[in-house]
Amino acid sequence: MRLQVSRVSNSARHAAVPLGWLLVLGLAIAWLPEAEAWFRQVAPNSRSVIYQRDGFLDLVLQHLRLVGAASLVAVVVGVGASILVTRPLGQDFLPLVAQLASMGQTFPPVAVLALSVPMLGFGTQPTLLALVLYGLLPIVRNTLVGLQGIDPTVLEAARGMGMSNRQVLWQVELPLAARVILAGIRTSVTINIATAAIGSTIGAKTLGDPIIAGISNGNNAYILQGAILIALLALFIDSLFERLSRLFQ
Repeated sequence: MRLQVSRVSNSARHAAVPLGWLLVLGLAIAWLPEAEAWFRQVAPNSRSVIYQRDGFLDLVLQHLRLVGAASLVAVVVGVGASILVTRPLGQDFLPLVAQLASMGQTFPPVAVLALSVPMLGFGTQPTLLALVLYGLLPIVRNTLVGLQGIDPTVLEAARGMGMSNRQVLWQVELPLAARVILAGIRTSVTINIATAAIGSTIGAKTLGDPIIAGISNGNNAYILQGAILIALLALFIDSLFERLSRLFQ
């Protein structure tokens, strides 16, 4: 009975962590427009100290939507490519996929934006491309580690039970590698929450808007407001992944 109560207590405590960060984020969104006196101390010479071009809630949602779309594409491409190169027919392409994923993260996102704007124009699309390329490496790396780290005897046992290759993949390999794969996705998404702010330099609507406006106008209050919301959003999303990872223990 005590063990059951302890498990329920631990589960409730872990579930409360994401809700706690969500509450803090919500309070920050509501507090920032009312904190003029506080931010006046940060930027005493600025005419305006509260970013008002767009609402903070709208910026958070736009930022989250952009990161979510890029992360979804990166997961589909990264996990799919990793599965392909761990099959017998695709093993020859494994070094190529690993190198391309590494290049995607070593290539500066700002450079991706500069090169893609002439083709894709200003706004969301170049930012999406940069985030997808930048987010591939952790996903590919962890998926490969997770799939290649499965004990071969487990796979042989599954095939010995009459499972097809597809059944082995979906019912054995992916469940066993899920925790490692999820860790890569978690890293990718958390990194891109911060990286997405650069999209504001080419017209994408993100939480980088106050930061870019603050840099342009020498207004530290704007910069701080954007930075606070990006940090809280990253902590909230990271806590969600932490909670989700416990399901695979």
